[in-house]
Amino acid sequence: MQVVLGGVGDSLVSENPFTPKASVIRYWNKEIRREITKTHFLLSKVSPLTAVDSASFSKLAAQNDLASHLPSFCSSAKLFCFPDLSPSLEKHPKDERFAVYSNKNFSNYGTDRLAGVDSFKNYSEDSNIVVDSFHRYSRDSTGHKEQFANYASEGNVVDQNFHSYAASATGGSGNFNNYNREVNNPNLRFSSYGDDSNGHGQTFKQYTENANAGNGQSFSSYGKNGNGVPNDFSSYGKGANVIGSGFSGYGEAANGANDSFTSYGFDSNAPQNTFKSYGDGGNAAVNTFSSYRDQSNVGDDSFQSYAKNSNGEKVDFSNYGQSFNEGTDKFTGYGQGAVGQSIGFKIYGRNSTFKDYAKKEGIVFGRYNSGSSSETAQVKGGSSAVNKWVEPGKFFREKLLKQGTVMPMPDIKDKMPVRSFLPRTIVSKLPFSSSKIGELKRIFHAGDNSTLETVMLDALKECERAPSPGETKRCVGSAEDMIDFAASVLGRNVEVRTTENVKGSKQNIKIGSVKGINGGKVTKSVSCHQSLYPYLLYYCHSVPEVRVYEADILDPKSLEKINHGVAICHLDTSSWSSNHGAFLALGSGPGRIEVCHWIFENDMTWTISDS
Repeated sequence: MQVVLGGVGDSLVSENPFTPKASVIRYWNKEIRREITKTHFLLSKVSPLTAVDSASFSKLAAQNDLASHLPSFCSSAKLFCFPDLSPSLEKHPKDERFAVYSNKNFSNYGTDRLAGVDSFKNYSEDSNIVVDSFHRYSRDSTGHKEQFANYASEGNVVDQNFHSYAASATGGSGNFNNYNREVNNPNLRFSSYGDDSNGHGQTFKQYTENANAGNGQSFSSYGKNGNGVPNDFSSYGKGANVIGSGFSGYGEAANGANDSFTSYGFDSNAPQNTFKSYGDGGNAAVNTFSSYRDQSNVGDDSFQSYAKNSNGEKVDFSNYGQSFNEGTDKFTGYGQGAVGQSIGFKIYGRNSTFKDYAKKEGIVFGRYNSGSSSETAQVKGGSSAVNKWVEPGKFFREKLLKQGTVMPMPDIKDKMPVRSFLPRTIVSKLPFSSSKIGELKRIFHAGDNSTLETVMLDALKECERAPSPGETKRCVGSAEDMIDFAASVLGRNVEVRTTENVKGSKQNIKIGSVKGINGGKVTKSVSCHQSLYPYLLYYCHSVPEVRVYEADILDPKSLEKINHGVAICHLDTSSWSSNHGAFLALGSGPGRIEVCHWIFENDMTWTISDS
């Protein structure tokens, strides 16, 4: 028996009847009124497992034993999994240059090293998944230098763990230059980094510059009990989009710490930084925050028990928080119990909370900016500053969808790792709840506080979020589940569409022929957007009161057709946030205008069929 997929003009495709793909074809033809013929983009997302492998892994899932076969499962099913790193037994007694390396465990590397330099240049460059562990690296060394230049730049999902790095080291330095530049999802952990070290300084220059999303960086017990340790964060997180950093117990009980944050979070979008018990019990520390979060959009910083119980602490905030579109800054118990501190706020942004703080001696506020965020935006460049984080063409008005219009197209390229759906016979046997995160971590080999744990929790929480008023939503990990949800909202007479390719991205395009779906009438649709997860997972939700269009996309100079785009126009925006990027870009507000956007690569929209 063979299942044949095809139609007039289509090549015939034969399938083993027991493969996941054949199963989806049968399911579609049973549940949907029109046979699947030209929706090959959906079939390309179906699991590539063979019939035998599908049955084998389904049995393992039923027996709760997938974890012991994870590498072969991930490889065969085309999933997003992190490599399991085992400690390196390699010996490197001399200076080394680690180039073109990736996914390594450098445990106990450089222990007791005397002088010398190790260079990690172009390490893990342009990789999809980068997982590296530096555990007890350079411990007890003397005068040893580490250089991380162009480390993991342009990677997709990066996970690095620096645990007990340079502990008890004397002298030497660590240099992180162009580290994680233009990474899509950086997640870095510095735990007990430089504890008990003496004069072993670190420089973070252009660190995570132009990076996107991610939980950013975690500095826990960094420099604890250190002596005379200078740390310089220059252009840290510059131009980044939604990056979070946490400094917990940083510099605790340190002597003579000297930390400089210059242009930290500069020109970024919604940076979030938490300083908890930073410098607690420190002696004669000097901390400088210069142009910190300057010219950023929104952003939130929390300083909790910062410099608590310290002696002779000197902190200077210059040009701090001069963001457009208000951010928030909270200083709780800052400098509490401190003796002889000197803290200055010069040209400090508005919308800040100082709790148990403002009455302290030794604190000076100069040119505290109490103006409105709109005033700040004018100072920084007016409307161009406000919408700089909204890519040209990402949102547009419906009137532009007509033949002959020349307009910019945003980058519609999918930036997530390539993954496939799981067969329903497997995904139905896996837990899918934040309450089951422990079991999920076991199955997918995710360590505590690891990037993969965070990725899964973020997706699960979004899926578990209560629907918005009037919204129906569901997260689906199989093609069958997506078909079921679309049919439950729209009925069995449906079609699914996506933009044909990514040509035209980040350049001007010309609109060719335009067709309104359902005759261009107001309709409803089901939109499905990817979520980052080990297997292909879509967040699907009903979208009422829309018009959906197909349009040929032309090169504006040659007039050659380069793409066939699908666009959706939301007619009711009354429930949208006033800070939504669409309103920043188009200059209006909720409920006042319709907002249109293209369907990006690998996203899709379902509508009632025209035929």
